[in-house]
Amino acid sequence: MSDVLRFVEDNLGRFREELYDFLRIPSVSAKSEHDADTREAAEWFGQRLQEAGLTAVVHDTPGHPIVVGEWRGAGPDAPTVLIYGHYDVQPPEPLDLWDSPPFEPTERDGRIYARGSADDKGQLYMHVKALEAFHATGAELPINVVVLAEGEEEVGSPNLVPFVEARADELACDVVLISDTGMFAEGLPSLLFSLRGLAYFELHVHGANSDLHSGEYGGAVGNPGNAMSRIIASLHDDKGRIAIDGFYDDVVEWDAETRSQIAGLPHSDKSFAQDVGAPGLIGEDGYSALERLWIRPTCDVCGILCGYTGEGAKTVLPNHAMAKVSFRLVPDQHPDRIKELFEAHVAKVAPRGVTVEVRELHGGRPWKASPSGPAFEAAGEALAEAFGTEPVLMGGGGSIPIVVEFEEKLDATALLVGFSLPNCNLHAPNEWFPIENYEKGIGALARLYGKLGSLRG
Repeated sequence: MSDVLRFVEDNLGRFREELYDFLRIPSVSAKSEHDADTREAAEWFGQRLQEAGLTAVVHDTPGHPIVVGEWRGAGPDAPTVLIYGHYDVQPPEPLDLWDSPPFEPTERDGRIYARGSADDKGQLYMHVKALEAFHATGAELPINVVVLAEGEEEVGSPNLVPFVEARADELACDVVLISDTGMFAEGLPSLLFSLRGLAYFELHVHGANSDLHSGEYGGAVGNPGNAMSRIIASLHDDKGRIAIDGFYDDVVEWDAETRSQIAGLPHSDKSFAQDVGAPGLIGEDGYSALERLWIRPTCDVCGILCGYTGEGAKTVLPNHAMAKVSFRLVPDQHPDRIKELFEAHVAKVAPRGVTVEVRELHGGRPWKASPSGPAFEAAGEALAEAFGTEPVLMGGGGSIPIVVEFEEKLDATALLVGFSLPNCNLHAPNEWFPIENYEKGIGALARLYGKLGSLRG
């Protein structure tokens, strides 16, 4: 292992430069204008896998490609680890809020600023470099490895589950290792015990055939803007709970031990709010901020479009309003059930004079793990050795829809080991990734590969 870690240390500068080439590819999966860029990113990543000693194939799908790399030199009796990540990124808009171009990596204050630096190109590429260190030094890698990188995670992974189902034998593994999450705080590595699921919708409210003069028609013709406002206002009660009948029926109440562990983490509500520039925190009564983020469901309006929004006054009665509404789910909620409940609620509260329509965008199920067993112990040891401190357990507020599917379809343990930080501006302007975590993380992953070799021992 010493040769592997020395190789990593000696090549950190090159590893960063290669990552910057990856980050320069604007692989925005949500926009068709970037389809060629997304394919370029897949092919670029496949080439880097080959240089790291793996075989690699870029598989076409009805959407963006899926890249699969393999190394099975440890033999049939050794454990197999499937490393999952995604090479697609969120749109960079609004561009005017970036301090440097989103697809031109820039180093400032020990950070790498670029779209995808933290989510997820930077974290995914760390695995490639850790694997390269074994290949380049001839050190024994005690596990078989499958690397699966998709290009549609940011749009709900519509083609990944069919791909996994069709190739379940090929992708069979003991552990699914994912680095698409974060650390609790700077210098404090973490292991995840949960992720929230997602149910994401567009809500459309229709009125007249066209916009109308608000003086000539206002008060007699239904206003989709007013109706949308009433619907949105009905989604929460005054205690921060989601006011949809049946919404909490399937919510699992967490045990006292987990809530006690969460309460014991070094967290400050005031600092948390200051970090994001918020005047204060809100949420469901009876739960701390971390519990609201990790173990409680939410409902949020993510976008609204209605009427005239240009400069100056234009007194129109809009004929259409649209809102994007997302629900973050917790065990044992299911996005299909939430869709039924949301549709029923909207139909009940929508006022007369308009028609309403709910369109499903995408969703994913929540994930909950028991943070024990040999894989978790190996990860804890590797992180402690690399960062010089014992990792903490934490939940994740975001969603990685494929985690539950991996566990069920491959009968494997999911292990989430991430290296971003809470304020890395994921999905926002000025996304960044700490250089220290990129460099120490590669060594942590190399250590972890060595320790996972004992899974079948």
